[in-house]
Parts: sequence; C-alpha cells; structure tokens
Amino acid sequence: MAVQHADVRYIAVEGVIGAGKTSLSRMVSERLNARLVLEQFEENPFLERFYEDPEHYSFQTQIFFLLSRYRQQQDLFQADLFHNALVTDYIFDKDKIFAYLNLQDDELRLYETLVSSIEKNIPTPDLVVYLQSSVERLMSNIRARGRKYEENISEEYIKDLNEAYNYFFFRYKNAPLLIVNSTEIDFVNNNEDFEELYKEILRSNRAPVEYYNPHPKKA
Repeated sequence: MAVQHADVRYIAVEGVIGAGKTSLSRMVSERLNARLVLEQFEENPFLERFYEDPEHYSFQTQIFFLLSRYRQQQDLFQADLFHNALVTDYIFDKDKIFAYLNLQDDELRLYETLVSSIEKNIPTPDLVVYLQSSVERLMSNIRARGRKYEENISEEYIKDLNEAYNYFFFRYKNAPLLIVNSTEIDFVNNNEDFEELYKEILRSNRAPVEYYNPHPKKA
C-alpha cells in the first residue's frame, strides 16, 4: 500500500460528467482510509428538468448546486477522529464553469453577486486531479451507467461543457493541479491502470501543474 504524502491531505477529483471522478474518488479514499465527500447532485430537484429544458431551469439548478456545495464545503474540516485525509469528487470553483455556460446575462450578474459573498470561506485542496477525456468516451460512460435524469443530456452539451472545463483548468492556479488524460484508460476495471494513476496522485515533489498521459493496459 502506498503511503500518503505528508503535504497531500485534501485531494479533489474533477472532470466533466461521465469522466469517472466519483469512482476515482471512492477508490482513492478507500486506499487512503480518507474521509470521502461526494457532490449531492441527486438531491437537486431541478436537474432532470434542466436536461430536458435548460433555458427555463438553468438558474434554479445553478443556485441549488451553489448553495448545496457551499454547505458541504463549510463542513469539510470539522473534527474527524477516524480519518487524517479527505477526498472529494468536486471543487467549489467549478460551479462557475456551469454558471458561465448556462446562465443568461442578468442571471449571471445575480449569481456573481451571490458567489462573491461566500467564496472567500472555501478551503483549498492540496491537490486537484482533473480527469480530461474525449466527448466520445464521456458520452459512452454516461450511456453505460444509465441514470434516468441523464437520459436527455445531448452530445452538444457535453462538447460545450468539455471545452469549458479545459479552458478553466488550463488556466487554474488556485491549487496544485494534475491533468490526467483518461480517454484510453480504465482505472475502474483495470487494476494496473488504477495503481499507476494512484502512484501519480501520491507522488511527491510535484510542480504547480503536471500532465499525466498514461498508456492503456490490457484487462
């Protein structure tokens, strides 16, 4: 078992819908015996309606997520006697990706007023892992898991979201960042893929931004 590096106590995994961020977060937290905090997207009552009719449900969906993420973030560092590490499957900053992609100008102004008043109290990860993937792989993963509220996600929306994520993370400077090319690997079902990625996540002496371009292994 790899030993957790002393400087990495809070790891956040990010990626577009279908990238595998929740699966990787679960696997890393289990290996580290870390506290696991997952985004509570299934609690958003507007999400399914947003995918059906984004023009009418973008603002409600966005504000619900913003406040839900804020509540979770405020609880992150409460005393936990059973864990000395934390893994999450999102960062609070990513809320803006969806806001700028989905909201109208007047809605965006209201959103920015709200977020500017709360974002200063958000903890910063010791490492952000961004799972970068192709639109084709993302759509394949979304279809394979078969979640009802994701049935109406269009390929065009995932394409726009993927571009927005890339733009955001290629300019991200709030925390050390590991960008992983995850299109051709399967860290969920291939243990060798996971082990190599896990070692890369826990590696010491890292630069502020690093790229990991693994070679896929045969299952």
